[in-house]
Amino acid sequence: MTTAIVYTEFGGPEVLHEIPVPQRAPKAGEVAIRVTAAGVNPIDAKLRSGARASGEITEPRRVGGDGAGVVLAVGDEVDGFRAGDPVVFAGASGAYATEVFVAADRVFARPPHVSAAEGAALGIPVGTAYQTLRSLGVGSGDTLLVHGGSGAVGQALIQFAVLWGATVIATSSERRFDRVSALGATPVTYGDGLADRVRDVAPHGVTVAIDAAGTDEALEASIELVPDRQRIATLVRGRDAAGLGIRAFSGGSPQPLTPQQQVWRTEAVPVATALMAAGRFSVELGPSFALADAADAHRAIEAGVDGKITLVP
Repeated sequence: MTTAIVYTEFGGPEVLHEIPVPQRAPKAGEVAIRVTAAGVNPIDAKLRSGARASGEITEPRRVGGDGAGVVLAVGDEVDGFRAGDPVVFAGASGAYATEVFVAADRVFARPPHVSAAEGAALGIPVGTAYQTLRSLGVGSGDTLLVHGGSGAVGQALIQFAVLWGATVIATSSERRFDRVSALGATPVTYGDGLADRVRDVAPHGVTVAIDAAGTDEALEASIELVPDRQRIATLVRGRDAAGLGIRAFSGGSPQPLTPQQQVWRTEAVPVATALMAAGRFSVELGPSFALADAADAHRAIEAGVDGKITLVP
């Protein structure tokens, strides 16, 4: 039986429940995928709660966009995939399910050395990080300050930036310093005196900053340290960006992504999987939950855990 996690009202994790869904064949341009792991992202919980959603719920809403699995069938006009292929996908509708139908341009081959859980962990975090870094033109010669370096997006920001030749400083709790350091960044603690601590480890200055934490401190330190405000971006406080003269991506940004930025988001997943297969990129996996326990997965992501949460049908 094919099942999916849905909600019929906004609320806490308890509104999530599993229902049977009709089976069908893929439409033209679609790939039918048996899901072996689904990524759980903070946006999933925000949509479920109503914090980032609008409009009346008139039918069950499915949850999740990122995952990995095995191709079951392909629709007309789809080339490059066949039944049995291991794949990852991003930007799907309803990844919390045993089976999902995904537009072929959002499905990518999963290399043998990339696990299903690792593939499911990529989508939103790597897409956000890659697009933001490309939009800011981060590369060799830059010194990048990442606020929230130990989170999924922060870890992706660090790794891409280091690969592209930037020097990276990242805020985190001391408990997470080892992880941040292992990815190639210099860790600094957040809290009072942050700007001075950053100056101590970056005596030649900071050229670009990305806020993945959403705190006043992160924004204030970035503005104090980075001369060009157009090289400061927030991924959390989009509503405040225009007034501060900085840029915003994701996180409620009032500005839609440009076509080029959409291309970068899509491009990020195959880039990351190829790097993972070569041992040059990693994701930190956290707890895994059964599909039927999606509510517990949402409780965990709202409470905060180390590593990426996944669901396993």
